Amino acid sequence: MGKKTQNIAIIDYGMGNLHSVSKALQRVSPKAKVLITSDAKIINTADRIVFPGVGAIGDCMAEIIRLELDSALAAAVRNKPVLAICVGMQALMKHSEESGGVECLGFLSGNVKRFNGEIADRLRLKVPHMGWNEVYQTKPHALWRGIDQNSRMYFVHSYYVEVENSALNAGVCNYGVSFSAALACDNLFAVQFHPEKSAGDGLQMLENFAEWNI
Repeated sequence: MGKKTQNIAIIDYGMGNLHSVSKALQRVSPKAKVLITSDAKIINTADRIVFPGVGAIGDCMAEIIRLELDSALAAAVRNKPVLAICVGMQALMKHSEESGGVECLGFLSGNVKRFNGEIADRLRLKVPHMGWNEVYQTKPHALWRGIDQNSRMYFVHSYYVEVENSALNAGVCNYGVSFSAALACDNLFAVQFHPEKSAGDGLQMLENFAEWNI
């Protein structure tokens, strides 16, 4: 018997680079069925979940709650491979300073902070942090397979994650301050950068995710 066709659900709450992520996944995993959906039933039955996000966290959380996707996400992180991207990663934390202060999903212990303006000014760094930057892998993981240490990934963000337990870090980056670029916890992997925009290494990460056995 052949392998079962994988269903990969990309969560659609109106705040993600959905089609770019979908096309990248279809490229690296042509046999998979990639679905962009806001339907909790489809998310619950999918084999793998991608939780993307762009924009302001306040709007993101409002839509996640309105669409009742918080419960589907909570179930997913308990029992299947989940990849969170950019604001999707930030939404996993307890609290964000963005949008005047927002309570997030609280799946991981940590908070989201804005890049310090004084440090950025002193080092002549622009906010948002936009473009290519090196990611230092702090521990081995299946999603790093085939990706060299200090590979450059593509970032677009004004806020960053600071975890309470550094053991959650799978990769860090420096932009005036050292911040979490990748987090790993059981079947959950989250990245601040955009793998779908990170050329060959980003595609390698998405391929690794499509093949990740937990």
